[in-house]
Amino acid sequence: MPTPEFIDVDGVDIEYMFQPGAAGRPALIFLHEGLGSARQWKDFPWRVARCLDAPALVYSRRGHGGSSPISAPRSPAFMHEEAHTALPRMLARLGERHPALAGPRVLVGHSDGASIALLYAASELDAALTCVVAIAPHVFVEPESITGVQEAVRAFAETDLRDKLGKYHRDPAHTFRAWSDIWLHEDFRAWNIEAALAKISMPMLLIQGSADEYGTMAQCKAIAAAVDAEVDVLELGGCGHNPPRGRPQSTLDAIVSFVARHH
Repeated sequence: MPTPEFIDVDGVDIEYMFQPGAAGRPALIFLHEGLGSARQWKDFPWRVARCLDAPALVYSRRGHGGSSPISAPRSPAFMHEEAHTALPRMLARLGERHPALAGPRVLVGHSDGASIALLYAASELDAALTCVVAIAPHVFVEPESITGVQEAVRAFAETDLRDKLGKYHRDPAHTFRAWSDIWLHEDFRAWNIEAALAKISMPMLLIQGSADEYGTMAQCKAIAAAVDAEVDVLELGGCGHNPPRGRPQSTLDAIVSFVARHH
């Protein structure tokens, strides 16, 4: 795995790892889940990148991993803010340091990261974006989402979840509360980005576990119905919320095949 580095983006330290690839290959940009970070992807991004001979980037959003902490509670628009402001500014800064990131690129998002990837694609801000992989995406709040977060709150209080997160996050309690508080906030129950997806016109791969504790196949069906694009859907039987960990080879094969077909 590459060594973590840091870059200042508008006064915020962002932790990231970058691996170069062959000239002309699309850069793979991995966006982590709600309690994730750059290092929690483990070796999965680098395995995908090697199969495609492509450059790859993983990073920790503000409030995650070794990146700067967030200074206020998140609002229901936090994923829009990440997609429309934080991600474009970070890519612009990193493109100066790693020119491969300024060329064609593919977003690979997981959970909250998948939702951010969808919103970024829908913003039409990036002419270099060629396709999107959304793993366990959220486009609206399901009862399963609430129940899953409530169970995580219990686990954080009663199990070693805090210690496990502490291996990856500067302040695991702050990271956890920022995630759980907004997902359980009454104002977030109406969060829904289906209407925004109509602007997406690029190919997409959706990957969903049938035993996902935070959502169902209804998310993928809603995305496929909303976008005007080619959409491939892979349902992984018996898999939970983290296909890169629960079904790594199936997830890797699907991503490699999809990206290779479009590049």
